Amino acid sequence: MNTRIYLALAAALIVASASAQQPTAPTPRPTPAPSRFHEPTPFDFDDHTGFVQIFDGKTLAGWDGDPAMWRVEDGVLIGESPAGPRPPNTYISYHGTGPTDATAHDFDLKLEIKVELGGGTGIQYRSSVGKPWIQARPGQVLPKPAWLMTGPQADFWFPVDPQHDQYSGQFYSENTKLGILSWRGQITESEPGSTTPQLLGEIGNRAALGGYVVNNGWNQYEIIARGPVMMHLINGQLMAVYIDDDPTSSNNNASGLIGIELESNPTKISVRNIWLRKLN
Repeated sequence: MNTRIYLALAAALIVASASAQQPTAPTPRPTPAPSRFHEPTPFDFDDHTGFVQIFDGKTLAGWDGDPAMWRVEDGVLIGESPAGPRPPNTYISYHGTGPTDATAHDFDLKLEIKVELGGGTGIQYRSSVGKPWIQARPGQVLPKPAWLMTGPQADFWFPVDPQHDQYSGQFYSENTKLGILSWRGQITESEPGSTTPQLLGEIGNRAALGGYVVNNGWNQYEIIARGPVMMHLINGQLMAVYIDDDPTSSNNNASGLIGIELESNPTKISVRNIWLRKLN
């Protein structure tokens, strides 16, 4: 075969082979439709949009409690009881500047709280003052009725013993015969006329949830109340949910006061950055 013809054929084969090996351009993919599934906006405890700060960090203006027990120091509301004979429970309640300024039924409440030395506290909400105290011990001298509160409570305790160590976060009905209605880690519900709630589900192990609680340090506490549903969160972790379907229950007051409890001794309760968003 003529050399020139051979070389021409070889070159043509090389070109054809190279062309065959060129990758085919990918077909453009259509732009996907926007997803209907989104993660929620991250929780921000310091987001106070729509909230009102109900403790000014300087005075007890708008609050009513025993001045021998409650004071303000360095921007912190402090309740303290010394060692000695155990005093009765005492409370400080927020009344604001007008008859409806402080009462709330549906709301979000955020605050930071710390318990030292021992004893415990609770955050009262939808509560009232001045009702007879049913838990008085024989011979006990009670505070004046304005410093005693009745109603729902978000519990918070120093771990003085294993029993009290499991209280923080639970739902307790203060100064009623109902007692603990949702232990830490529970979702419970009460039907009309029932004095015993029913367990609906578990949030988590009671002891394990205690790991979210900072002992001797600051804790972020949030209470969410919507109709018959009340939720307690500590440091971003849901601790207890209670649903009260009895419209006549003390937990379903049309509206009520917010307050802080001082219980047992020696005890030091510190609360700061108290923010309230009322929805009704």
